[in-house]
Amino acid sequence: MRAVVQRVSSASVVVDGQVVGAIDEPGLLVLVAATHTDGPAEAARLAGKLWGLRILHGEKSCSDIGAPLLVVSQFTLYGDARKGRRPTWQAAAPGPVAEPLVEMVVDELRSLGAHVETGVFGADMKVSLTNDGPITLLIEV
Repeated sequence: MRAVVQRVSSASVVVDGQVVGAIDEPGLLVLVAATHTDGPAEAARLAGKLWGLRILHGEKSCSDIGAPLLVVSQFTLYGDARKGRRPTWQAAAPGPVAEPLVEMVVDELRSLGAHVETGVFGADMKVSLTNDGPITLLIEV
């Protein structure tokens, strides 16, 4: 699994003009994608990594201070634009495989005690954020 993690002071996701997920305090915005070989073990490992990642102020993690996370599915993280001008999405897992894995990441985070907001899988989402730092990381498990 692959994730782009941004330390934010706030973030939100809008679908069809309605806010479907938002965090209004410092935390993490996490864009998540799955590839064909990912499974429950990778989802659990990613959740654990996100929960304990020490990139908040004072080298704290979400688990240290109870900071919220906004998790948004983003299959384009597996886009490949090395050839030509049009990316391919062949490395991205198809929706029926990816959706349960993204849900597993969210469920595992919640079982660890995290407050998690989400986008809507497969929807046309408008993501807004205030990147704090800026700090942006790419994580692969």
